[in-house]
Amino acid sequence: MTKEEAFVAIIQEHEGIIYKITTVYTNSVSEQQDLYQDIVYQLWRAYDSFRGESKVSTWMYRVALNTAFSRIRKEKRQPRSVALDHLKIRQAEPYDKQFEERLRAMYEQIDQLNSLDKGLILLLLEGKKYEEIGEITGLTKSNVGTRISRIKERLRNKMTKKA
Repeated sequence: MTKEEAFVAIIQEHEGIIYKITTVYTNSVSEQQDLYQDIVYQLWRAYDSFRGESKVSTWMYRVALNTAFSRIRKEKRQPRSVALDHLKIRQAEPYDKQFEERLRAMYEQIDQLNSLDKGLILLLLEGKKYEEIGEITGLTKSNVGTRISRIKERLRNKMTKKA
């Protein structure tokens, strides 16, 4: 298998990571496509330096988040809201309108977080352990725990004020 074929296989296998990052850090389909291309380009540039000391998914999250953060810094964007219409919320049996409204409100509050905090919550919601989140973000495990605890408290306070 050539280097290019191996890279394409990794991208195809872990494409969901890129999609999640682009969905969280963009407002439109065109922005999402641009960021997707930027991330794949940065992954290709970093591919030769990937030594396999961490999981491929950890490496991809790190590159993808850093690319998204760099893009935000470069464009100096103001805080914005993400349209949640494109999110598909798995409908539980029976349909719980109140739960869906609270979930949408929570995602709106998450979108108001700064880039790093938003990334931390995204990784937490993905089921990543603090240690892996630390590897991805470059933070220590204890720093990740502290930050996530503070983020949860802020979100809890904002959500209880809305309720």
